[in-house]
Amino acid sequence: MIFDFLTIFPEFFVSPLQEGIIRRALNDGKVEVRIHNIREYATDRHRMTDDRPFGGGEGMVMKPEPLAACLQSARTAGLRSRVVLLSPVGQRFTQRTAERLTGYDQLILVCGRYEGVDERFRERYVDEELSIGDYVLTGGELAALVVLDAMIRLLPGVLGCGESAVNDSFSCGLLKHRQYTRPRVFEGMAVPDVLFSGDHAAVARHRLLESVTLTLQRRPDLLSAMTFTPAERKILRQAGLLAQVEAAVEAMTSEDLK
Repeated sequence: MIFDFLTIFPEFFVSPLQEGIIRRALNDGKVEVRIHNIREYATDRHRMTDDRPFGGGEGMVMKPEPLAACLQSARTAGLRSRVVLLSPVGQRFTQRTAERLTGYDQLILVCGRYEGVDERFRERYVDEELSIGDYVLTGGELAALVVLDAMIRLLPGVLGCGESAVNDSFSCGLLKHRQYTRPRVFEGMAVPDVLFSGDHAAVARHRLLESVTLTLQRRPDLLSAMTFTPAERKILRQAGLLAQVEAAVEAMTSEDLK
């Protein structure tokens, strides 16, 4: 898969692309990342990529011509591509969004700056807008890296253990259970005995209950989209959690109907 970043700060991406899973995926040829400097497509003497907004107001707005020219240069013929503008007014980026976008051959991420981009560029060229949260950043570069990081680990062969992405929080609909490693006792706190039992069914039951409990405590909204198997419902009922889950879902439904 090809990721194209359109930015006025290309050096911003140098260090993140040289670390961890992203670096390994690049070196192994699992993905290709291309950085495009929008300033190189500005035609005026000062390489201006922004200007004052018509009608007055605060800040500056990114000009449509350099953005359009840069985007056209980034497109690769024959690829199924998607143009995404990182913007605080975009739809919330989620695990499901990351999974959906991996279906494309090329993802072009436009890093907005200042007060935003000229609306005509957005209307003509942008397929969708994404936001990584309800806050405002100085630019879309950090958000674009978040999208890259979330997506790259979903691509085949990127992670050392393919099951990691499948069992992550949000991938299965629940928050992930708590994790432990050596030593068995740390500052008086011991790892749950069930994890040493060798009973795979008991471990799976323990982890399911932990995931549901954590989700109830921290993100009960996620439960409304969950469908438990009959076996899982039996485990939850025996642990006294099924009624809590149903109450949380009912509360969410009632809130939505208000």
